[in-house]
Amino acid sequence: MLWMWSVHSILPAILMFCMYSTVRAGGNESSTSSCADFNSTFWKDIPHGAKLQVQYLLFTRSNAECPSYFSTESLSDPGQQSLFNSSLPTKVIIHGYRAPGTKPSWVSPLAQALLRSADSNVLAVDWVYRSFMYSVLAEEYKEVALHVSALIKELKEHGSSLKSIHLIGMSLGAHVAGFIGTLFEGKVGRITGLDPAGPSFKGHDRYNRLDPTDALFVEAIHSDTDVFGISIPVGHVSFFLNGGKDQPGCTHSLSPLSLGYVVCDHMRAIHVYISALNGSCRLWGFPCPTYKEFLNGQCLDCKKTFNGTCPEIGLQQRSGIIIDPLPQEEKLFLLTTNAAPFCTHHILLELQVWPLSKSAEVQVTLSHQGHPDTKETIKLYTKNSMYKQVMAHPVSLCEVNSIHLKNTGAWYQKDEIHFMSLCISELLSSSKDTPLCVGSFNLMKGSLWSHELVRPCESQ
Repeated sequence: MLWMWSVHSILPAILMFCMYSTVRAGGNESSTSSCADFNSTFWKDIPHGAKLQVQYLLFTRSNAECPSYFSTESLSDPGQQSLFNSSLPTKVIIHGYRAPGTKPSWVSPLAQALLRSADSNVLAVDWVYRSFMYSVLAEEYKEVALHVSALIKELKEHGSSLKSIHLIGMSLGAHVAGFIGTLFEGKVGRITGLDPAGPSFKGHDRYNRLDPTDALFVEAIHSDTDVFGISIPVGHVSFFLNGGKDQPGCTHSLSPLSLGYVVCDHMRAIHVYISALNGSCRLWGFPCPTYKEFLNGQCLDCKKTFNGTCPEIGLQQRSGIIIDPLPQEEKLFLLTTNAAPFCTHHILLELQVWPLSKSAEVQVTLSHQGHPDTKETIKLYTKNSMYKQVMAHPVSLCEVNSIHLKNTGAWYQKDEIHFMSLCISELLSSSKDTPLCVGSFNLMKGSLWSHELVRPCESQ
């Protein structure tokens, strides 16, 4: 019966225990007593008359694993001034809902990834509200934004520029970042929304949620649009991982009864962003109206919207804003694997079949020694003769050893399928190889067709 409740009903109860991979305060802590840490105060222990507690943790390259506490007074303290450098960019991490008494364990890995990517000041905003109800926090999030805005104003007065400020908000924190941007009239340099919260925000006007006017460049990474995340684009570019809903590895490797299963999709945006910052692979997004059209091979490049250069998650972190002119709320789709570093290659399969008298189904398999096979099922219909399908494969096409097709239609679909051609190519490949095409062949029900590929990579 749990899954029949509304999202608004189950959200606070679930998040009280596990939201954002938090860990319970106390016990064996990895940090030393000299390192700043997240507030472990329970909501009921917040002093009477105070609704909100906010503190800041400062990470720099000299203390990446041992943050220090930071405040406006720190700007005038000689000891803190040696850590905070106003001539460097400043990254501000803002977590979303978390149950008081827990700590968001993903913040430190994200801060360290940001510092590896670029020398900067990284400030983590640690906020605890007196109420643990998500519905209340979704109404009062602007109070957090006011606190952070006051700090940014002080940073500006001490030499930091608004253009050098990068706000990174997770879930509810993404909308906090958006309102901070609104308070500074959209002059903040950049905002990254990591699966911006959906409940209580999808129906809001732009003023009350993250939107492209909140910063000079706004990007969002969507990974759970059907439950905790928002389903509409909220940035200049919005990356929808695997369509933005169900993420690979979240539905099979975890038990549906586990709390990790519930937030796995929501958390994926964080982990993919960290991988992108680490430079593990290039995570390009393809502009397309819908995920279905993307999978059907109708959006194969970025020539129309981005002059041929597809936006890349984390790229602007390394080389500055390069998208000019900026689009408005552009939807971008990409595929990932089921585990870090989430790297995948987008393989385009094109089939041309002789007109069918009955619908059919084929299973396509790409094989590579040392990696699991990639399988994709394609439905064939009587009215179509041309088919395109985008597949995710862990290695480049030039490393694929063989391709297999199997006629997997129902028992009554006994007609032979006549293929006039089969072509495979890799989207955005640096290789100058032309698509590999195979001539006509037939496939009976239950039979298997295989073709060995010999395409050595240019680097070999």
